[in-house]
Amino acid sequence: MIPASLERWIRGLSLAGVLLCFAVILLGAYTRLTNSGISCPDWPECYGHLTPIGAADSARAQARYPGRPLDVDDAWHEMIHRYVAGTLGVLILLITALAIASRGRIVGRVYALVLFATVVVQAVLGMLTVTWLLKPPIVTLHLLFGMTTLGLLWWMWLTLQRGANASSRPPPAPAAAALKLAYRLSLVGLAVLAVQFFLGAWTSANYAQYACPDFPTCQGHWWPPHMDFRDAFVLWRSLWVNFQGGILPNAARVAIHFTHRLGALAVTGVLGGACGYIISRRSLAAARPYAYAVLAALVLQLAIGITMVLESFPLMITTAHTGGAALLLIALLALVHKLRSLRRAGLQTSAAR
Repeated sequence: MIPASLERWIRGLSLAGVLLCFAVILLGAYTRLTNSGISCPDWPECYGHLTPIGAADSARAQARYPGRPLDVDDAWHEMIHRYVAGTLGVLILLITALAIASRGRIVGRVYALVLFATVVVQAVLGMLTVTWLLKPPIVTLHLLFGMTTLGLLWWMWLTLQRGANASSRPPPAPAAAALKLAYRLSLVGLAVLAVQFFLGAWTSANYAQYACPDFPTCQGHWWPPHMDFRDAFVLWRSLWVNFQGGILPNAARVAIHFTHRLGALAVTGVLGGACGYIISRRSLAAARPYAYAVLAALVLQLAIGITMVLESFPLMITTAHTGGAALLLIALLALVHKLRSLRRAGLQTSAAR
C-alpha cells in the first residue's frame, strides 16, 4: 500500500519542478540575450565566490582572470540563473529518491533516473557553456536539454493526476482509426517542434536573430540571394574561440535565421493540420480542448516572433519568445498525453470484450 501522502508529495514536487524549470528556461534566455553567459568565467562559483558581491570585494579573485573584468550586474544575471537551476536539480534529486522509495509504484524508477540523468547532463552543459566560451553546439544542447527536462516533469505531472485514466473514456469503435491517426499526427508535430527548437537555439547561439531585421521578407527579399548554408551549420569550430557576439559572416547568419523561419512555417502547417483534424472529428471531442490549447500557444508564439522582429528585438519580447516555445511544448505534450490515454482506454475496452 502506497501512502497517499507520498503520492501527493511527488505530484506536488513535479508541478513545482515544472514551474521552476520554466523559470530556469526564461532566466537562461535572459542571461544569454544580455550577454551575461560568461560574466562569471568559472563554474559553479563566480570568480571563486558564491556571489558577485564576494567577487567584487576580492581583488585577488578578479586577478585570477585578468582579461575578464567583473561586471557585477551581468554576474548577478548569471548567478541567479545558476541558483534557480541548482534548486531545480535538488528538487529533481528529491523526486528521484521518493520514486525509488516507492519502489516505482508511483513514478517508474527508470523514468525518475532518466529525469535525474537529464538534469545532470544539463548541469554539465551549463558548466561547458561557460568554460568553453559559448560554443554554439553546447549552448544549443543546453537549451534542448532544458526543454527536455521541462517535458519530462510536465509528463510526470500529467500522469500523476488523480482520476486521469478513469476520465479517459474509450471512443466509439468507428473512431478508433481517427484516434490512431490523430495520435500519430501529434507525434509528428512533436518531432517537427523538436527540430524547430534546435533551429531556434542554433539561431540564438550564433547571434543570427538580427540577420533578418524585416518581416515577412528577409533583408527585403522573400528568398535572400546571399545565404551560406554550408558555413551556417558547421557544428564544431576551434575550442578556444570566444563566440560571444557571434563570429559567423552575415551570409551564414542569414541562412540560419531564414531556415528558422522556414521551420516555423513547417511547425504551423503540421500542428495546424493535426489540431484542425482533431477539432473537426466529433468522435475526438474529448481531445478538442487540448487541440485548441495547442493552437492558442502556436498563435501566441507566432505573434511574439513577428512582434520581436518588427520591434527590433527588444529584450523582454525576445526573452518571451523562448517562454512561448516552452508553453507550446507543454500544450502539445498535454494533447499527446490525452490522445495516448484515450487510445489505451480503447485498447483495454477491446481486450475486455
